[in-house]
Amino acid sequence: MKITRVRMVTVSLAAAVAAGVVLPASVPAFATTRHTVCDGAGVDASGMRQAMAGLPNTVATSAQVRVTTPGGCWTGLSGVADLRTEAPVPANARFRIGSVTKVFTATVVLQLAAEHRLSLDAPVQRYLPELLPAEYPEVTVRQLLNHTDGLPSPALPDDLEWILAHRYDRWTPRQIVRDALRNPREFEPGAKQHYTNMGYIVAGLLIEKVTGRPYAQEIDRRIARPLGLRDTYVPGADPAIRGPHAHGYQVVTREGVTSLIDVTNWSQTLTPASGDMISTLADLDTFTAALFGGRLLPPAQLGEMFTLPPVKDVSGGPATHSAGLEATTLPNGEVLWAKSGARYGYSSAIGASRDGRFRLVYSVTSTDAKGEGQMSTAEGIIHAALAMR
Repeated sequence: MKITRVRMVTVSLAAAVAAGVVLPASVPAFATTRHTVCDGAGVDASGMRQAMAGLPNTVATSAQVRVTTPGGCWTGLSGVADLRTEAPVPANARFRIGSVTKVFTATVVLQLAAEHRLSLDAPVQRYLPELLPAEYPEVTVRQLLNHTDGLPSPALPDDLEWILAHRYDRWTPRQIVRDALRNPREFEPGAKQHYTNMGYIVAGLLIEKVTGRPYAQEIDRRIARPLGLRDTYVPGADPAIRGPHAHGYQVVTREGVTSLIDVTNWSQTLTPASGDMISTLADLDTFTAALFGGRLLPPAQLGEMFTLPPVKDVSGGPATHSAGLEATTLPNGEVLWAKSGARYGYSSAIGASRDGRFRLVYSVTSTDAKGEGQMSTAEGIIHAALAMR
C-alpha cells in the first residue's frame, strides 16, 4: 500500500478549543453507573459521523468514539481493523491507551495517600532511598504526579528506524531510571513543570514499594475489578493486545517508497505506569465517570487532580497538568479535564467536564501517532464532541 507521508500527533482538547469551538454553560452533578447504556438516544451525532467518515485514509485506519452528554450517550466505529483483510473494527475493541495510563497510576498513588500509607509532601527518597543519588535534591510525591519533579529522561535515539528495530526490547523501571539519571536534572524540583514519563515511572516503583505488590496488580485490585473493567489491563512484557482489537500501523519511507508497517505488537516496557495500559471505550468511560464522580477517591485527594501547581511550564506558559490530568479552559470560562495518549499505531484520550456529565473517550489508529503536526481525525472528533454538548 503506497501512501503520502503525513506527520501528526494526538490532538489535545486545548488545540480544539483554540480553533474556536463555542460551548454552553456547565451542567449539574450526576450519579455514576457502570457501563452506562450507550444507544445514541437523545444525541445528535451527525457531526461526529462526518468527523469519522472516510477511514482508512493516510492519517488513520480506524476510529472508535464514545460521547456522553446530559441528553444521552453515543458510540461509533469507523474504518477497518486490519488493512490486509479489510475486516471491520470489532465492537468493544481493545486498544493501547498510552499516557491515559497516568490517570490510573495517579489514582492509585492518591488512594495510598488517603490511606495514610504515604504523604504527598514527603520526599520520594523516604520511600525509595536507593533510587535517587544521595546528593539529589528532595523530590516530593506530589511533584512526581504534577510533572514538577525535574527528573531527566533517558537519552535514546530519536530515529524511527532504530525505534522500530528495538520495539521488542524489554526494560525494567529501575533500568530506565538508572539510565535517565546519567543526565543532569532539568530544573530544581518544584520550580517548573515539564510533562514527561519519568515521574510516573518512579510513581510505579513507589506503588510497588508501599504496597508490596507490582503496580499492575494494584491497578487491577483497586480500580479494574471494583469497577468491572474486564477489558482493562497492564500487558507487562507481552507485546500483543489480547482479545478483539484493531491493528495499529506506522508510516515509514524507505528508499523513496512510503508504506505502512503493522506495529500492533510492541513491548510497552519502556513506559511502565506511564503509558503501557490497554483498555476499551466502555471501560475508560466507566473509569472516568467513577473518578470524576468521587467513587475512587475522597474529596481531598480527588482535588489534587483538579489543582494546577503555581509554576510556569518550561515553555514559559502557565502549568496545565495536575496530578494525572490536563486542564483546558473553554471560551465560556469552564475548564475541561482530559488526558491524551499516543503509542505507535494508537492515539487515544479521555476528557470530561468537572461534574462528569459530559465525557469523551476515543481511540484512533493513527499512522504516525508520535509525529509532529496536526492529526485531522482526532481534531475533528474533539470538535464534533464539543458541539454535541
